[in-house]
Amino acid sequence: MQPARNGGTVINVEGLRKTYGRLAAVDGIDFSVRRGEIFGLLGPNGAGKTTAVECIQGLRPFDAGSVDVVGLDPRTQADELRQRIGCQLQQSALPDNIRVWEALDMFASLYGSPVDWRRLIDQWGLAEKRTARFHSLSGGQKQRLFVALALVNDPEVVFLDEMTTGLDPAARRVAWSLVEELREQGTTVVLVTHFMDEAERLCDRIAVVEGGHIVANDTPMGLVSSSGGGIRAVFGCDPAADLAFLTAVPGVGEVRRGGRRVEVAGDGPHVALVAHDLAPEDFRVQQPSLEDAFLRLTGHGMEE
Repeated sequence: MQPARNGGTVINVEGLRKTYGRLAAVDGIDFSVRRGEIFGLLGPNGAGKTTAVECIQGLRPFDAGSVDVVGLDPRTQADELRQRIGCQLQQSALPDNIRVWEALDMFASLYGSPVDWRRLIDQWGLAEKRTARFHSLSGGQKQRLFVALALVNDPEVVFLDEMTTGLDPAARRVAWSLVEELREQGTTVVLVTHFMDEAERLCDRIAVVEGGHIVANDTPMGLVSSSGGGIRAVFGCDPAADLAFLTAVPGVGEVRRGGRRVEVAGDGPHVALVAHDLAPEDFRVQQPSLEDAFLRLTGHGMEE
């Protein structure tokens, strides 16, 4: 891996639009990606994320707007651009009988200064499958191979589209650690995902994509903070307990009761509970999450 590549903007997208007949898959989006960060495009399937990154990589023509990636225009300089970026596509395939090592060796031969693909085999958990044929790999193993292939040319920017689909929980966490290592080494990562936990764990900034539009663009913490929701304290207590004092506490917005269950929403209700020595049962504080922010920004859950 080359030394860290710090500072500046490596991707700038303005007014990007891609239509299919009357359908605008990408409808005038704008964003930029800073060198050395992990930038996420978060949204449900069909939101336009994959179409957008394929246009940015020069894999798909677009109808309007401008795109600059590492100083290159993907419409007119696609061949040069592909030497400097890596991409792991959501839908990829290799010949059934090609072996894992053969695929990596073949891809490495296409570039002037590739990394050692043997190291990538070890990093991405493919050592035991080194001589296995592509058709014999599990879905998760194929996914890891495609990510390794995206990194073989030591790219300045790598696009990872639904990178952990098909991976088990342990393999997902290993993949996350490797992506974080890429950032530490200076590689810029554009991560396309519909997994909330993945975006929240990895991304420095996130663009929330909905219906071909970017509806918000901020850090994970910024998205959560700006979407509102506050803190919720949930606990159990005697139904006869007098909790009227809570509504007068500064920062408390709402108190709900149902049998023994009490839910207090606001900026710091847990402080009030401790101060009044209620000794609540099963007391827990729920911080707003990225999923809460997504729901408020789009009006629906990711599964919809």
